[in-house]
Amino acid sequence: MRIHENIRKLRAEIPDHVMIIAVSKRKPVDDIMVAYEAGHRVFGENRVQELVEKQPLLPGDIQWHMIGHLQTNKVKYIAGFVDMIHSVDSLKLARAIDQEAHKNDRVIPVLLQVHIAEEESKFGFSESALNSLLISKELSFLQNIRIDGLMGMATFTEDMKKVRSEFRYLREVFSRVKNAYFAGSDNFRQISMGMSGDYAIAIEEGSTMIRVGTVIFGARTY
Repeated sequence: MRIHENIRKLRAEIPDHVMIIAVSKRKPVDDIMVAYEAGHRVFGENRVQELVEKQPLLPGDIQWHMIGHLQTNKVKYIAGFVDMIHSVDSLKLARAIDQEAHKNDRVIPVLLQVHIAEEESKFGFSESALNSLLISKELSFLQNIRIDGLMGMATFTEDMKKVRSEFRYLREVFSRVKNAYFAGSDNFRQISMGMSGDYAIAIEEGSTMIRVGTVIFGARTY
């Protein structure tokens, strides 16, 4: 099946240190199983409801990443099993994840989302807001989340120079944050950026995680 071949080709193309997150939103369980049987184990979903519906129907060794915007009142539904949350864009959300992780006796790895695009509709911290968060006492009280890096979404455009500059900016923010707050942390090393249309540029600019759906599963039907 083409999914199997797409995964093989993608793995051959990208560096070993880059994690492929297969974005399975709107894709049936059967398609996810084809990718699983091809050896893939890391999948990303944008919506809590879809993630909660699929997770119990699929093998237990799948690593599930929540990559879409997450509302605080939905955290409780995924806190028991989610492997990483990419889209932490407020202290309020970080608190909610910490609280639900504590209830499940877990420490949940998270990424802080940085606003790098020109669209106002995109979520994420500005660099100044990110610094304010990282020096806040409130964040230091949260013991059941682990900040593993940053995530960003580039502008939806065909201008790849613009996309590259936004990815480069995220890498620069990552370096500044790493040096200022996480210099002694081995965990803070992930930069989640790049999707099906721009992952090659993202990798060139320092991505360690790409979130790709179409290049694995084909175009989505809406």
